[in-house]
This record gives sequence, C-alpha cells and structure tokens, in this order.
Amino acid sequence: MKVSYGRSGAFALIAAMFAAIFSSHSARADSPFSNLAGTWSGQGKVRLEGGKSETIKCRAYYTLKSGGSDLGMAIRCASPASKIEMRASLSYSGGNVSGNWEERTYNAAGAVSGSASSSRMSLTIQGGGLNGRMSVRLGDRSQSVTISTTGSTFRGLDLSLSRG
Repeated sequence: MKVSYGRSGAFALIAAMFAAIFSSHSARADSPFSNLAGTWSGQGKVRLEGGKSETIKCRAYYTLKSGGSDLGMAIRCASPASKIEMRASLSYSGGNVSGNWEERTYNAAGAVSGSASSSRMSLTIQGGGLNGRMSVRLGDRSQSVTISTTGSTFRGLDLSLSRG
C-alpha cells in the first residue's frame, strides 16, 4: 500500500529529520556539533493521520565549518511511499541552535531554532505551512528522536540513528 504524506507532510518530515539528526552528544562547551563529522544512519516509524505508520530509513552526511560552530548537512531518506533529499546550514552559539533547511525534491524551505546541551535538544521547526516540536536524547554513539507536528497529515516521527 502506498502512503502519501502530501506536500506539507513531506516538508515536516524533512525538517524534523534533519534537525534531529544534526544533534550531537558532545560535552564540550564550544559546540554540540563537534563530534558529528561523518556519516550516520538509522530507521524509525513515521506517524500519519488516522493512526497509520510507516518505516523510514535515513542516511546523513555532516561537515563541520567555522571551527565546529557551523554545520553543513545532507540527508537522504526513503520509505515505501517516497524519497527525501534535504540540505541544511546550522549554527550554534551559547546554547542556542538556529539555521535554515531546504528540501530539494519538493522545493521547500524553512527555519529551525531552539536550544542544545550535551544530552538533549529542544527544537522548533517552521516552514512549508507547518509548525513542529522535536525532542532529542543523545547517547555516546546513538541518537533518539521524537517529533510532533501540526498542519499536515504527517503527525510525527520516532527515529534511532547510529554512527556509520
């Protein structure tokens, strides 16, 4: 069965996934992005309107810039219903994260803002007519992400990622 997220749902999924994936487990005060360089992968469940869910797999590539306070990223995800290709440019300063994202398949863009510590992130996602919240728990070599959104058939995401 092919499930469609709709344009707004795909935007929310993309924005939420990139924001979640860039979070880091670094305890260093300079930036939580410090230990992200390289490749991460994982899978999870997308929650849709009406209680439906679908498995999604993702691969993320990270490049540190400006001594680790800025992060460039590219993320590719696939589910049985769609493919997503997203790019983002993020900055960290004094416990705050801000940045912009774009999804190339659906030609969408938006903003991310929030706070970060060595073990958690709390983010707000805006763009594509959506609003969303994300909670990220950080471990040594893994990340656990929970996302909820409003404004589309995409209702949320539960994702686990690991290095490699």
